[in-house]
Amino acid sequence: MTKSKNKVLILGSAPTALRARDWARTPFTHIVAINNAWRVRADWDFLIHPEDFPTKNMPTSVSDIQRIVTANEYVPIQNGFGGFVYAGGTMAFTAGYWALSALQPSVLAYCGCDMIYSGQGRTHFYGNGAADPLRPDVTLRLLEAKSARLGLFAAAQGCRTVRLSEGPSRLVYPSVDSEDLSSVEMPSTSGMAEIIRSESDLGYFVESGRYWEVETEFDPQKIDAIDQRWLSLYPSATQL
Repeated sequence: MTKSKNKVLILGSAPTALRARDWARTPFTHIVAINNAWRVRADWDFLIHPEDFPTKNMPTSVSDIQRIVTANEYVPIQNGFGGFVYAGGTMAFTAGYWALSALQPSVLAYCGCDMIYSGQGRTHFYGNGAADPLRPDVTLRLLEAKSARLGLFAAAQGCRTVRLSEGPSRLVYPSVDSEDLSSVEMPSTSGMAEIIRSESDLGYFVESGRYWEVETEFDPQKIDAIDQRWLSLYPSATQL
């Protein structure tokens, strides 16, 4: 199998996303902007957003080489990775799973997606917004575990997952420089099959992706138990 050369920048809306404004394009083959992150730089390739993303926040023009990714496309893809309950119902992870399938990258690099909210100052680069991870949501109780899960699914298809930021993060991935994307070791995927089997046996799967419509049917403690297993499997997460 020919190794993919695709290196994908996933750009979120944290204040640190503005660091990416002046980065050279050359380290990346694709830029995936989440929600309002298309405003950070004009050369994004894909804009991915949830169903309730306000129309007023959409770009007024899209070039012939840019594309908008909606739920019609990413819900079936995320279902193929086990569904939203296990993957985590926030666009940072949804964008990652979509990119793994659609772009088959060798690197997923996150910027502006650390999901750290101090309660002071701006929550987003454009001001204050409603942050997904602050919602009371049964799928977002342990963001580090959801991060570990994505990183392991990426490793299973030969993709490194990194973050282009320093300091605290809910992402468990190693922090690297944008010019050094492929330097980190790939985590071992041994043990994934058993956890995936447990997810399947539990059966918390909602084909529509709208898990919140049946959220009361889920036992948070059972989801937490699976999350802890993903967390323990990812090497850097054990140091949290």
